[in-house]
Amino acid sequence: MLSRVMTTKSRPTTPLNGSSRPPPYASRQSVYASRNRNLLMYSSAVIVFAVGVTYAAVPLYRMFCAATGFAGTPNVGTGRFEPTRLVPVEGARRIKVHFNADRAEALPWTFTPQQKFVTVLPGETSLAFYKAKNESPRDIIGIATYNVTPDRIAPYFSKVECFCFEEQKLLAGEEVDMPLLFFIDKDILDDPACRGIDDVVLSYTFFRARRNAQGHLEPDASDKDVQKSLGFGDYEMAPRAEIRNAQPGKSP
Repeated sequence: MLSRVMTTKSRPTTPLNGSSRPPPYASRQSVYASRNRNLLMYSSAVIVFAVGVTYAAVPLYRMFCAATGFAGTPNVGTGRFEPTRLVPVEGARRIKVHFNADRAEALPWTFTPQQKFVTVLPGETSLAFYKAKNESPRDIIGIATYNVTPDRIAPYFSKVECFCFEEQKLLAGEEVDMPLLFFIDKDILDDPACRGIDDVVLSYTFFRARRNAQGHLEPDASDKDVQKSLGFGDYEMAPRAEIRNAQPGKSP
C-alpha cells in the first residue's frame, strides 16, 4: 500500500498572550500625549518670544532711531567709526554745531553746556562737555534724551560716546562733567538735501528717571514732553496700550 505524504505550509504563530501588539487605545493615548507635548513646547516658545519682545521694545526702538536718524535722532554706534572715515575732509566748509541743554522742572539739577558751539569739518571728531549738578539734598537718578536739528542731518551726525539714555546718578550736591565725542560723517557732502546746512543744534533734555513695568529706566514725564524732547513734537503719536484700554468701551 502506498502511503500518501501530506505536506502542509507552516503558518506563523501568534503568542497566546498577545504581548507583541499593544491594544488600540494605548496607541491612541501615546499619539495624543506626543501631540500635547509638541503643543506645549510651541506655546511655551511663543510666550517666551512675546515676553522677550516686550522687554526689548524700548531698546530696539532706540536702536532703530539711532540707526536711521529718524526725527532728528543722531546715529550712535552704526559701524561708521573705521579710521579711514574719521579723517577731516580738507577744503570742505566747516559746520557750526550749537549745544543746547534743558531739564524737566521735576528734576532739581542744573544742566548746562560747557561751550556754546564748535566748528567741525565732515569726518572730524570733536569733544564737547556738559555739566550737571544735583542741587537737592538727596541722591537722584536722571536720564537724558536728545535730538539734532535740522533733522535731515541726523543720519550723518554720529556720536562715538555720550551720556544719553543711560543712568546718571548724582549724589546730593554732586557736580560732574559729561563728555560727548561726535563727528559728522563725510557722506553728508554727497547728499543734495544737506548742501545748504551751515548750522546744527544738538539738544539734550534731562529728566528724573523711573523704572517702568518691564524694569527699564525711562523719563519720569508725560509722553508729550518726552516725545517733544526726542524731536517728535510735530508727529502724532498713538497713546499707550494702558491708556487705550482705560477708555470707555474698551476692554482691558
